[in-house]
Amino acid sequence: MIITRTPLRISIGGGGTDLPSYYQRHGGFVLSAAISQYIFVSVNRMFHEGYLLKYSSLENVKTVDEIRHPILREVLRRHNGQGFLEIASIADVPAGTGLGSSGTFTVGLLKALLAYKRKHLSAADLAEEACDIEINVLRQAVGKQDQYIAAFGGMMSFEFRPDGAVNALPLAISNDTLLDLEHNLLMFFTGFSRNAAVVLDDQKKRSLENDSAMIDNLHFVKQLGISTKEALESGQTHCYAELMREHWNHKRARSKGMSNDQIDHWHSVGMQNGALGGKLVGAGGGGYLLFYADDPMRLRRAMSGEGLSELRFRFDHDGSTVLVRD
Repeated sequence: MIITRTPLRISIGGGGTDLPSYYQRHGGFVLSAAISQYIFVSVNRMFHEGYLLKYSSLENVKTVDEIRHPILREVLRRHNGQGFLEIASIADVPAGTGLGSSGTFTVGLLKALLAYKRKHLSAADLAEEACDIEINVLRQAVGKQDQYIAAFGGMMSFEFRPDGAVNALPLAISNDTLLDLEHNLLMFFTGFSRNAAVVLDDQKKRSLENDSAMIDNLHFVKQLGISTKEALESGQTHCYAELMREHWNHKRARSKGMSNDQIDHWHSVGMQNGALGGKLVGAGGGGYLLFYADDPMRLRRAMSGEGLSELRFRFDHDGSTVLVRD
């Protein structure tokens, strides 16, 4: 049996510029952090032919072509397509909540199947294969940051070049800044889930059409990501909170589906109760609200009063890892 643990993530800056529709023309730049919320994937040999697949649904099929789950189907076409496999996945948080679960699952599944075959890929190669499956094979309107941060772990900057190359570098931040962020970054579930590919489809379409408003918005967000890197590496976390607030304003302007009246209300409550900056994590439309607060307890009380539950987290520095190899 093989069991892998792969971290989910929060996007710190530059989110949206990691889609091929943007970076293939202009280059992208994203800051991302892996967190201590995970997807676990187990792979075990069965004694009978076929595939027993356990996720939010249950599939028991004879051939790869019968598999309904698109990621499982395409990954198994590349690896271990001979059957006799039981695969199960368990997630710490629901899918569609803005923490990169699809990319995390793909990376974790690839890691598990490669370990089952006693093969190893570097974090960069693992991430790139996951991107190839989701973006090129399945044609999903998603970016590359989720797969890369899931594979690498830590707090990373990713430069996405027009030729498809990715330059991955750890953020050069102090331990004091790291502890500051773990103490003052708070995340609350809005109760809304959504499909990131659906939310991002409008961005992809408008980027490919060279829509000036969309392109200018993404240019600005990319520059905010670069400014965020500079602020965090110099220990200016309050400056980061201000940039987060500016990022949210531009993110909301990018698409009508980015927010709604209820999310705007909760964001406003947070900003009036100890938060210096805040935004939705991920593509938008639902999921988790992330705040940087100078008064975390006041913010917790306010969000609890609104009926929102907190997801507490620390940063993960391991990336996708094989926990059990039996």
